[in-house]
Amino acid sequence: MLHESTQTVAQAVKTIANEPTPENIRDQELYRNMGVLPEEYDQICGHLGRLPSWTEVGIYSVMWSEHCSYKNSKPLLRKFPTSGPRVLQGPGEGAGVIDIGDNQAVVFKIESHNHPTAVEPFQGAATGVGGIIRDVFSMGARPVALLNSLRFGELESPHVRYLFDHAVAGIAHYGNCIGIPTVGGEVVFDPSYEGNPLVNAMCVGVLEHHELQKGIATGVGNPIIYVGASTGRDGIHGATFASEELNEESEEKRSAVQVGDPFVEKLLLEACIEMVKKEMLLGIQDMGAAGLTCSSAEMAAKGGVGLEMNLDLVPQRESGMTPYEIMLSESQERMLLVVETGREHEVKEVCDRWGLQSAVVGRVTEGNRYQILHQGDLITDIPVNTLVDDAPIYEREAREPAYYTEFEKVDAYDQVKEVDPQAAFYKVLGSSNVASKRYVYQQYDHMVRTSTAVRPGSDAAVVVIRGTEKALAMSTDGNGRYVYLDPEQGGRIAVAESARNVVCSGAEPLGVTDCLNFGSPEKPEVYWQLSKAIDGMSEACHALSTPVIGGNVSLYNETNGQSIFPTPVIGMVGLIEKREHITTQAFQQAGDSVLLLGDTKVELGGSELQHLMTGSISGRPPVLDCKAEQTLQAALLDAIRQGMIQSAHDLAEGGLALAVAESAMSGKCGVRIDWKNELPTIAALYSETQSRVMVSVRSEDRAEMIAFFQERGVPVHEVGVVTEEPTIAISYNGQVVVHDSLASITQLYEEAILCKMKASSMN
Repeated sequence: MLHESTQTVAQAVKTIANEPTPENIRDQELYRNMGVLPEEYDQICGHLGRLPSWTEVGIYSVMWSEHCSYKNSKPLLRKFPTSGPRVLQGPGEGAGVIDIGDNQAVVFKIESHNHPTAVEPFQGAATGVGGIIRDVFSMGARPVALLNSLRFGELESPHVRYLFDHAVAGIAHYGNCIGIPTVGGEVVFDPSYEGNPLVNAMCVGVLEHHELQKGIATGVGNPIIYVGASTGRDGIHGATFASEELNEESEEKRSAVQVGDPFVEKLLLEACIEMVKKEMLLGIQDMGAAGLTCSSAEMAAKGGVGLEMNLDLVPQRESGMTPYEIMLSESQERMLLVVETGREHEVKEVCDRWGLQSAVVGRVTEGNRYQILHQGDLITDIPVNTLVDDAPIYEREAREPAYYTEFEKVDAYDQVKEVDPQAAFYKVLGSSNVASKRYVYQQYDHMVRTSTAVRPGSDAAVVVIRGTEKALAMSTDGNGRYVYLDPEQGGRIAVAESARNVVCSGAEPLGVTDCLNFGSPEKPEVYWQLSKAIDGMSEACHALSTPVIGGNVSLYNETNGQSIFPTPVIGMVGLIEKREHITTQAFQQAGDSVLLLGDTKVELGGSELQHLMTGSISGRPPVLDCKAEQTLQAALLDAIRQGMIQSAHDLAEGGLALAVAESAMSGKCGVRIDWKNELPTIAALYSETQSRVMVSVRSEDRAEMIAFFQERGVPVHEVGVVTEEPTIAISYNGQVVVHDSLASITQLYEEAILCKMKASSMN
C-alpha cells in the first residue's frame, strides 16, 4: 500500500541501517563526496528544516549538479533566442519541437556522454545514443535519424585509438540494433581531447502535432507507472560524475557508467509510441541523468504537485539495493509515466504485449512534498520545488586569458607563407581531420527504414518524410580551435557553418540544439570562454532566425586540470519543401561551370594548414559577418529552389583546395580549376574564410547565375569547370598547383584514417 498522507511540513525520516546518520554526514562533511559544497549543504538543511538523510543528500546532489541544474551556466543560457513562429516546444522538455507544416513537427536534441566514454568507451558512447533516443520518443515522436559529433586526441596515441575504436563501435552497436539510421556527424582529432574525449549524440524524430507529449505529473491520485528495464547498480551518480573533472581516480568510477540494451529500448520505443497513438498518457519522461530521481521530481515540479513513491514496487535486478542506490541509479531503457486513475491496466496490456515490465510505483499527491517510502518507512520528505527550482545559481568570474592578447600579435599567414602549395594539398588531404570518415560511418547502418536520401559524406544528411514531398536536412558542426582563439567569433562560426551545411543541401534552417563542451567554469578563463562563445552563438542565431530549442551543457571537461578546447557543437535541422530541391556537394556532369560564392581573405589562424605545418594554432580565426552570411544563405537557397544549382559545397576546414577535391570525388567527376586573384597562392587555396560556398551550374546557366548572385549582393567568382577526364587539376594565376588522377587522390583521402589505424595496430 502507498502512504496515504499528504503532509505539508517536513517530517523526520527513517535512517537506513548501515548508512551514515544525518549527524555523521554533517560532522564528517560526507556530503562533499557527492559534490555538495558546505554552503549548498546548509541550504539543503534550511529547505528541510532539519538535517538531511543519506538518500536525501544524494537526491539533492544529483538534482543540483551542473548536468541537471545548469547552476553555472543558466545565467548565460538566457542570452539565447528560444522562441519563433515555428517553435512548438523550446528548452525545458526532453527535446525541442518545431512545426514543419501539414500538422507535422520535427523533434530533435543533442546531448553529451563525455566522461562515461572516457572510462568505458563502448558503453559510454552506446548509452549516450540510447539516452538521446529516449529524449525524442518521450516527446511522442518516432525517431528517424541519429547523428554524432566526436572529438579525440591524435591517432598516434594507443589510448586514443582504443577510445576512438570502441566509442565508434558502441555508437554503431546501439543505433544498428535499434534500427534507427545514423546518417551524419563529424570527427575531429586534436591533442586537447587526449584524456577527455567528446561524444555528443543527436536524435531527430517526427510527430503529428496532437501527439506531442510532455514530462508533467497532473491529477491528484493519478498513478505513476514505471516501464522498462529493471533498476540495477549501474550509473549511480552518473550526473555527478558528468559534473566533475577527470583525474587518476576517474577509472575507478566505472560504476557511474550505464550499461545499455538496444533490444529492450526498441521494445520500449514501440510500446511508448503505441500508448501515444492511443492517447493514454498524461505525462512521460525518460529516466536519464539522475534516473528515477530526476524524472519524478521534474514531472512533479512542472505539474505543481507532490508525489509519493514506494521503492519496494520498483523492479530491481539486484538484491539488497538501498533507497540511495535505487533513486540514483541511471540504469538504461526506463520510462516514467502518469496516466488517469483506472487506465493502469491499459498500460500493463501494452507493456505485456511488448514484453516489458511495468509497475505502479506511486501516486500524484496534493501539495509539494516529494515523499519516498521503503519497507513501510518514510525515508525522504522534500519540498519538490527546492530540487528543481531552487538549485543554487552561480555567476562566476570571467577573465580574458593571457594567451588571447598574445595571439593578437601573431600573423598566422607569416607562419605558412613559405609552404609549397602542392605539398600542402596532399598534407591537408591526408589529415585525419579532413580526410574521409568512411572508417567511421561504414560501421553505421545509415539506410535502415529506407528514408535516407543523402548519406554520410556530404555537407548535411537528408531524410525524407514518408507520405509527403518534404525532407529534413541535418548537420552537426563546431570548431574548438576557432573558439579557443576567439570564443565570440568561434561561436558565430559554429552556428553559421551548421546552417550553411543545411542550406547547401537545399533546406531552410529551422533551429538549433547545442552541446556546450567546456572546461571548469570555476576557472575565470574558462568561464570567459563560455560567456563569449554564447554571445557569438546568440548573435548568429538571431541573425539567421534559428532559435535554440534545447541542448546540453557539458562542463568540467578537464584531465588533471588541463581543459579541452572550448567546443560548442551545433546540431541544426532544416526543412526541404520539395524533394526535387535536395542538393549535394557532388559535381554532376562534365561541362558544368564551377563558381565560388563569397570573397576569400588571408585567414589562416586556427586553420588545418597552420596546425599541420606548425604543430599548433595561434593568431585569430576567420571573422564572420552575420549579415554577409545571411545574404549568402538566402540567395543560395533561392537559387536551389529555382533549380539552378547542380551542386553546392560549404568551404570550411582545408579551404577551396579541399572543397574542390571533395566535390570531384563525391561526383566521380574530374575538375579543372584555373582561378586568377591577387591573393597569395597559399591563402587563396587554404584560407578558411567564412561565408563561402562552391557551386556548380549548367554551362548554359553560367552567365545568368553570375548575374543572379551579384544582384543579391553575393560576391561570385568563376573558378573552373567539371571535366570528363578523371583528373583534379588546380591552377592559380597560371601556376599548376595540383594535377593528379581522381583515383590517386581518392585513395589517399579514403584510406588516411584506415591506414593510421592499421599501422598502429601492427606496432
